[in-house]
Formats: sequence, C-alpha cells, structure tokens
Amino acid sequence: MSSVTRVPLHVEDDQITREEKRAGRRRARRIRGSRPGWFVYGSLGVVLAAALFPFYWSFLIGSGDSSTIRDPNMSWLPGGNFLENAASVINNPAVNFWPALWNSIYSSGLIALSVVFFSTLAGWAFAKLRFRGSRWLLVFVVATMAVPMQLGVVPLYILFSDLGWTGQIGAIIVPALTSAFGVFWMTQYLQQAVPDELIEAARVDGASSFRTFWTIGVTAARPAAAMLGLFTFVSAWNNFFWPFIVLDRQNPTLPVALSLLQSNYFVDYSIVLAGVLLATIPLLILFVFVGKQLVSGIMAGAVKG
Repeated sequence: MSSVTRVPLHVEDDQITREEKRAGRRRARRIRGSRPGWFVYGSLGVVLAAALFPFYWSFLIGSGDSSTIRDPNMSWLPGGNFLENAASVINNPAVNFWPALWNSIYSSGLIALSVVFFSTLAGWAFAKLRFRGSRWLLVFVVATMAVPMQLGVVPLYILFSDLGWTGQIGAIIVPALTSAFGVFWMTQYLQQAVPDELIEAARVDGASSFRTFWTIGVTAARPAAAMLGLFTFVSAWNNFFWPFIVLDRQNPTLPVALSLLQSNYFVDYSIVLAGVLLATIPLLILFVFVGKQLVSGIMAGAVKG
C-alpha cells in the first residue's frame, strides 16, 4: 500500500499567508502604477484655470471703473469698486433687479421640477412598459431634438399673443415643461438601473403601475434625475432668446434685465460685468449645496449598477 504524506496544518497556513502577501504586494504595485502622474494633474490644472479665468476676468473688470477695460496698463489685481458697481445694478430702475431675480428663480425651479417629473414618467413607460408603437414613438420624441427652437418662435408668439400671455412669466414656463432630451436621458438610465424581476415582484405583491413607478422607478432614478434637474435649471436660468421676445421690461427674467445695461449709448462694462457676476452667484450657491448630493447619488448609482 502506498503511503500518503500528510502536510502539517501550520505549514499549509504559512503557505496560504505567503500567497496572500504576494497577492497583496502585486495589487499594491498595480494601484501605484495606475495612479495619475504629473501630466494628468498638470492637464487638470490647465483645464481648471481655463474654467476659472472668465470668472476672474469678470470680477477684475467688475471691480474697476468705466476706464478699466480700455486701460493698456490694467492691473491684474481686482479693484475696490465691485460693491459700488453691484449696488448700481441693483438700484437701477430700468433693470428691476429683484423682480427679475424672483422671476428667474421661480421659472427655472418650476421648469426643472416639471421636466424631471414628466421625463421620469415617460422614461419609465418607454423603458419598462410594453405597448404597441413604443419604439417608434421614442424615435419620434428623439427626432424632435433636431428641430431648431427658432422655427417655433413665430407660431408660439402668435399663440401666446392670442391667449393674452405676452409679458407674463407663464409664457416662458409652459413651452419648457417637457424635454425630449430628458425623456431620452431617463429612458436610457431606467433601462439599465431597474431589473425586470423587481417590477414583476411588485406586481405579484399587488402594486399598481403608478405605485410601482413611484416606489421603484423614482427611487432608482434619483442620480439621473438629479443630473437632469440641475442641468435643466441652469439651462432655464441662462435662457435669453425666448424670454427676450415674449417678456417686457416690467416683468423680465434676470438675463433679459441685465441686457438693458447695454441699451445706452455709452456702455459701462464694469457695471455690466458686475451684473453678470450677480447673476452667476445663485448658480454657484446651487452647485455648492447640491454638488455633494449629486456626486453621492452618482456614486450610489454606479455601485448599484
């Protein structure tokens, strides 16, 4: 009979420990090798500087006087007139700063909420509900993004003029309540984020279609909805073309109101750029408060996926 050599347990444990240590060292070397080098950090620094330069340039001119922008020996250090120029913007009777600020906050917030809700609802239908013609209907929705907005300006203006809505803030809210891009965005996200088995389990438990959407779809769509809501708010806040056409000077949004600073024969660009910075401050505050939640939502969605 052949004898079987038994290896002591402590020897096997030592071998396993050595293998784990070798594997740990190999992982550490791979991690060190995958860390970004000076070129990556240098490129990010250049991109960051290019992104911040317009803000610094606006603050540099906005903190000077009317001759700062034409001074060939202009100092690259900010002046001390920013608060005075900002006060000139706020107290300018032609600008109507506070009503314009409220109109921008109100309209942008309402548009962002509406786009997120309807886009999530439509994206859920296209992604998880089966009905005849859903594919071609989605193609039609996406194809509407190829139609320039300028083509619908004249019919829209005639329509709102007949309704008596010209000069009213509702004239810029109603056309933007839905978004073809938002529907496509949420459709693509929900197709990957929600497994069909989860929906079937909810139906077995007796949940209605809307209850399933509200408890499963809305919860799963939070990262994408946060991104869509933020970008929609910024887009609505910066929108100038349609509000400039349909609103009047007594009820403008902030971009339209600030454009009145350039309607004089002599344009003081220190005051204009001070107004631009005032219009940017609410967006910066929004990014500060929403940024952490946005990143955490994206990371949570990535881990779940």
